[in-house]
Amino acid sequence: LVERAPAAAARFDEAVLLVATSAALPAGDLRVWELPQDGRAASAARGLVTGQLAAWGLDELADVSELVVSELVGNALRYGNGPGELRLLRGERLVVEVSDTGPDLPQIQHAGLSDEGGRGLQLINMLCRRWGSSRTATGKVVWAEQNMPSSVLDRRSQP
Repeated sequence: LVERAPAAAARFDEAVLLVATSAALPAGDLRVWELPQDGRAASAARGLVTGQLAAWGLDELADVSELVVSELVGNALRYGNGPGELRLLRGERLVVEVSDTGPDLPQIQHAGLSDEGGRGLQLINMLCRRWGSSRTATGKVVWAEQNMPSSVLDRRSQP
């Protein structure tokens, strides 16, 4: 880019070039489900996640994952016009994603001692490695990622 800039230009704007590669996921490392648009969504999501974690041999992540998916789906029901897809990605970390059609990105609320709600993202923030959200063409995706147990990472790196 620098070589292509006009030599006599009075002004030169810096540019950033991002180079990314993609790699195909190993078969079976991504699961995607459509969730019901009603009060059954959180229960359905918990069952799907715990069932898939058991199939992957990741039972020790089930308790936190159940809580995370319950909070994400609950937020989608309350603030996002209902959940869309639930995605579970197994890689170097375990990622749980829930999509919805709501326009607003989530923010951690600072609930008072007597408040009955408003602590879901605080819990996710404490229990997970990190979490975040991204806008999509139809709404947003909210995700949370957990570290994989070292025993699982060791097994996956062996030929």
